[in-house]
Amino acid sequence: MNSDAPEKRKELTGRHVLAIFLGAFGLIIGVNLFMAWNAVSTFPGLEVSSSYADSQDYDLRRSAQEALGWHASVSVEGDLLTLSMVDEDGAPVAPAELHALLTRPTNQTEDQTLVLSRRNGVFTAPVSVSTGRWRLRLTGTARDGTDYRHNITFTLRD
Repeated sequence: MNSDAPEKRKELTGRHVLAIFLGAFGLIIGVNLFMAWNAVSTFPGLEVSSSYADSQDYDLRRSAQEALGWHASVSVEGDLLTLSMVDEDGAPVAPAELHALLTRPTNQTEDQTLVLSRRNGVFTAPVSVSTGRWRLRLTGTARDGTDYRHNITFTLRD
């Protein structure tokens, strides 16, 4: 081989620049479309059906619920969720009606409607959970007819 031979250099043409340009922007647009589709498909973004209608009597409902003086806490051990609800004196609360929905804050794929059973002053329900952030949405009615809504967000760690 002759070391004095001139090197062959490829010339950068307009077609090369166009291909680089289209490839880079195509990649960016593709990633953005994937991320947008993933965000929309996993989280509906709906908290209430009409935020305006819900806001009209919010202060009245909040005051009535605060007057109940209920405090709720949740714990999970294995596949059992335990919900403790007590009044201001620490006595267990027995609502007239109580519904619980266990959700992930960011998607609906692991939502679970819980079947609560009351034993020894606490509510328990079987659950299927993994580590991470969870939200327990409680809705119900007190024995005096007061609506009750409460969200408890908690994190499960290994």
